[in-house]
Amino acid sequence: MADQSLESEQSWKALDGEQMSALLRGSLNDFGAPPAASAEASERFRLQLEQSDQDPMDAFIEAVAGLTDAVERLAAIAAKDPLAAAASIDPSAADYAEIESLPKPIRMTVRTWLGRLLVRSRLYDEALPVIAEVDVTESIDPASSLFYRGACYHALLMKQEALTDLRTLLENEEDCPVRFSRLAKLMVADIKPLKEDSLDEISRLMTDVTRRLDLGRSDEKVSGQEQKIIDKLTKLIDKLEEQQQQQQQQQQQGGGSSGGEPKNGQESPMQDSQIAGGSGDGNVKKKNLGDDDGWGNLPPAERKEALQKISRDLPTHYRDAIEAYFRKRATDG
Repeated sequence: MADQSLESEQSWKALDGEQMSALLRGSLNDFGAPPAASAEASERFRLQLEQSDQDPMDAFIEAVAGLTDAVERLAAIAAKDPLAAAASIDPSAADYAEIESLPKPIRMTVRTWLGRLLVRSRLYDEALPVIAEVDVTESIDPASSLFYRGACYHALLMKQEALTDLRTLLENEEDCPVRFSRLAKLMVADIKPLKEDSLDEISRLMTDVTRRLDLGRSDEKVSGQEQKIIDKLTKLIDKLEEQQQQQQQQQQQGGGSSGGEPKNGQESPMQDSQIAGGSGDGNVKKKNLGDDDGWGNLPPAERKEALQKISRDLPTHYRDAIEAYFRKRATDG
């Protein structure tokens, strides 16, 4: 009974070779392929899985491409330019309607296959529209659909979406490839404590911008991410300065004079009716991070001072990440 209950809670199941082959054949029949051609393609697919240990999704795409022009064109484009392949299934693309008219198992597997290709190339922004709407229960490889979409969400700091997919993947860990389950657990542990506006989030945003620059991106998306980093750094510096100001005021109030002579070298306790002798005016002076040109154009002395405020009492690897990021920005011009 316990095993049956656990099985009923699993939202996905892995398919074996026979089940994949049957799904392929049924999908090709639904598409309108000749029955003999569907049977031949599905049998060839099954033998490839058994005899050559070929990747199921690669073999599936190869089998479908032989009988559908849209998938054949998409596979040919993806082999040369994954970005162009992603653009070809955008709703505004000419081939979009033809791809979307395919039976659902074919569509879901094609999108998972292309999404995997894009994620492996760190093209997360392009992968997300491709793989986001995949119904994993209709894919021939649900584990890959969940893993690569979860990895995409993780890379783009979409915390809740990443946790949902990765935890769903781990619901059926026994049917999950070991490499997927291990990496999924690491990604869950990595992103679960992430908090908005934290130094951890800022560091990750910097890593993301570095990735985009490495890919040759310098578009509005990159500029927007950089501005987000600057805004979050400004907010963090303001918060740290406010905390420092409050600590100074508390210290000054605690060390104020009682108005009388000290007794035995010690000051008497502060009387309730007396006003504390702190010298602070209570106003917080915010750090100016410059105008629209941003952080990268601050004078070196001011930038160094701001970095010191950020990194005070925090792990040094955050400071190193921040300094490396802005050093790279300066180098890139």
